[in-house]
Amino acid sequence: MKEAIFLEPVFKERIWGGTKLKELFGYNIPTDQTGECWAVSAHPNGQSVVKNGPLKGKPLGELWAEHKEIFGDAAGTSEVFPLLTKILDASDDLSVQVHPDDEYARVHENGELGKTECWYVLDAEPGAEIIYGHTAKTRDELRKMIDDGAWDELLCRVPVKPGDFFYVPSGTIHALGKGIVVLETQQSSDTTYRVYDYDRTDASGNKRELHLDQAIQVTAVPHVGAQPTCETKQIGGAKLTTFVSNEFFTVQRAELKGELELDPASTFRICSVIAGSGELQVEGQRYGLRRGEHFILPAASEGIRFTGDLELMFSWI
Repeated sequence: MKEAIFLEPVFKERIWGGTKLKELFGYNIPTDQTGECWAVSAHPNGQSVVKNGPLKGKPLGELWAEHKEIFGDAAGTSEVFPLLTKILDASDDLSVQVHPDDEYARVHENGELGKTECWYVLDAEPGAEIIYGHTAKTRDELRKMIDDGAWDELLCRVPVKPGDFFYVPSGTIHALGKGIVVLETQQSSDTTYRVYDYDRTDASGNKRELHLDQAIQVTAVPHVGAQPTCETKQIGGAKLTTFVSNEFFTVQRAELKGELELDPASTFRICSVIAGSGELQVEGQRYGLRRGEHFILPAASEGIRFTGDLELMFSWI
């Protein structure tokens, strides 16, 4: 199986969600508080399903278990499909949170992966900000500032605009602010420890659960910024920018007006169309592409050629 594998997203309602996933990408969202599109996911809390070809109707987790040839060298790296691609619509502030690393999650979260992630900002209202990092110098100081509710002193705010990229390793206190849409590439994990949620309540008047003990244990103290250096190269009519490449994932943006040819790779590649339209040719098949589509290029696929006015995000192991 070397044809492109297109996937049907899973949508998640969130207290901070909105309607941007419909407005920007044309998705058929379930409610006006839809916060997350799980675009490429084999996580049991929301699995993408194949929507084309001989594997149509199969969940991605089944492909990972039964069709190792699709994933090439990455197939032996993890018992579970290791990546999760999302689009998030932060129509309101997300909770301030932190994620554990692999070791902590394995012990305390029933073998779940840790959660290192990154964001590519697709849309941002003027003045939009994220929370990225904290000012505490020791764990005791972190606990005291949390207990005192000294959020303005503790939390670091960073202004954002479309096209910005942020690498968010496990242990980083972070949050998307109101008015931001991002494409998120992360380890396949759904473990989040909430630190602060602005004292919001749900429809029943209940505040969401916080996880302060776990959060304080896993937060990196002191905070160290971890923004990798981007590398850019030109291939034909396309500009490729590699934002990050490490043991968790490589994330790369391709901007093309014309065409881009890719060599066969020893591992699978996830592709998201984040702007424009065009066409993909691979293994003699042709596929129309438009904004909001997500697919997998199997390992060793040949004859890969993108044409059109397109902005793409690739990720792989």
